[in-house]
Amino acid sequence: MLTGSGVPVTHHSALKHAKRIVVKVGSSLVTNEGRGLDEQAIGQWSEELAELVKQGRELIMVSSGAIAEGMKRLGWAVRPKEVNELQAAAAVGQMGLVQMYESKLRACGVGSAQVLLTHADLADRERYLNARSTLMTLLQLGVVPVINENDTVVNDEIKFGDNDTLGALVANLVEADVLVILTDQKGLYTADPRRDPAAEFVHQARAGDPQLETMAGGVGSSIGRGGMLTKILAAKRAAGSGASTVIAWGREPRVLRRLCEGEAIGTSLLANTPKNQARKRWMADHLQLRGAVVVDDGAIGKIVGEGKSLLPIGMTAVEGDFSRGDVIAVRSTAGKEVARGLANYASSEARMLCRKSSADFERLLGYVAEPEMIHRDNLVLTRG
Repeated sequence: MLTGSGVPVTHHSALKHAKRIVVKVGSSLVTNEGRGLDEQAIGQWSEELAELVKQGRELIMVSSGAIAEGMKRLGWAVRPKEVNELQAAAAVGQMGLVQMYESKLRACGVGSAQVLLTHADLADRERYLNARSTLMTLLQLGVVPVINENDTVVNDEIKFGDNDTLGALVANLVEADVLVILTDQKGLYTADPRRDPAAEFVHQARAGDPQLETMAGGVGSSIGRGGMLTKILAAKRAAGSGASTVIAWGREPRVLRRLCEGEAIGTSLLANTPKNQARKRWMADHLQLRGAVVVDDGAIGKIVGEGKSLLPIGMTAVEGDFSRGDVIAVRSTAGKEVARGLANYASSEARMLCRKSSADFERLLGYVAEPEMIHRDNLVLTRG
């Protein structure tokens, strides 16, 4: 269901109460339409990010702009078509991009971190968990991760990809409450307002509504790759993990702070399924269980009764052959499944860790990935 210009929207409740927010900003905004990194704009976004972090929120910035900044530094007026030239531009531009964010966030009293990802990183189970663990640790430390696609090593993503999709994948990865896509447009219209004077602004809709894709045709600017359609598809993808999406004009004054105060800015695309239910449905319906761990009654009490993570000290046996990142079952000694989740250790390692405390992990394995076998964020109950 769409809410057009004739129906007022008082606030974006999802953002007002959001704890974890992924913000994606496009190339045309970051580089001022390709003229070079917009120091003032990046400074303003950094001030808002820092203020929200100090309020206790968790912020991740997915920023385009590396290739565009590299083009400027190399003196290229037209985006090249050769992959090796695009990769070179990304390598050159990434230096300036991350330096700008780091200096602006540091000036606001908040730390930052550079994280380069590819779609393959999030498709591989083990790399998915590694990336998630890194990002969650950074958020716990009050650091703002600045994420960009690793354009220096990928091919298809440069030619066909976009950071709208990456923003949605990151929202899925960290189980964000909201994805905010800052763009050079006010939001979504029912038609192209430059060509159709009857076009109405869409204040609010359901992510995944087929009507949205029909409305959002067209391509991006000469600087960026993503048009409105990629943003609609990104919102649909983010909704799969229960995250709503807001598409708003990045030049709007104090846009992030005002959104988080509940002001209706841009187009709000709401997820149909709450975050917890979305993750539980995915995990509970996962058909490719790779194995299981058998746990004692004390561990079951912690998991079921207190919502705790599964620690190896409560495990009595390991069944099957699985890798880190696989979905496995958690079973009682009677063989009843009580939960399932993502394994932090492969089956061969898990067998060594049964009945062991985290203090023994390094001695047994030579390293420590996580203190838990399955973290509570990656664990869902499946019985009764």
